[in-house]
Amino acid sequence: MSAERRFAASRARLALVACSLLLTGCSWFTDFKEQPKIDPWETAADTIPFRGNPQSSVPIYGSDAPGFIYARTNLPASISAMANIPNPIPADSASVNRGRINFQINCAVCHGPLGQGNGPATKYGMVGMNIGAGSLAATQYTDGYIFGMIRNGRGLMPSYNRIEEPDRWDIINYLRTLQGKSTIAADTSHGFPGETGPYVPAATQEGPTRPVPYYHPTNQPERQP
Repeated sequence: MSAERRFAASRARLALVACSLLLTGCSWFTDFKEQPKIDPWETAADTIPFRGNPQSSVPIYGSDAPGFIYARTNLPASISAMANIPNPIPADSASVNRGRINFQINCAVCHGPLGQGNGPATKYGMVGMNIGAGSLAATQYTDGYIFGMIRNGRGLMPSYNRIEEPDRWDIINYLRTLQGKSTIAADTSHGFPGETGPYVPAATQEGPTRPVPYYHPTNQPERQP
């Protein structure tokens, strides 16, 4: 190899080394490495959050009504099997407010804003089902039974299993205010199509908001299996 070619090759190698040093020294070059993501083997002290879990994803704490324990048929016996599931969400004003938003979006179309069975769907042939004040049956149902009805559906009511479990308990807490079984006053305010802000549900509550690489069930509050 001639001296000129050796010199050119050396310059090319030096340029490659300089380029590598330049790129590794730039902070922006680490964006892919430092972006929000799940780091399953990092320590519990890691505080880098990752994107929120997809809707209807299964939480690490499990489900209040696992499919391998309870059937998904819309029959009374299947729903009765869930009647003793306790409501894990305290019926405070925050839960009732979340329940109001979800009730007015998902339930009022048939049951009406006060649960009296006079929702707009009744104008098109849907049978009105009173579940509010004055409904002897609905007021006697346990929280777990109503949870099961939302999960499986019953009779003419289709399954609303797409509503996440924490939101279902909020809806039940709100329904108790409509039935007069709560000390919190019933609020039936709702938005109109296209309105957002306080009239739409908040982010999903279904999954964790950060990695849990060293999850110890004994350190977590007990949940219904």
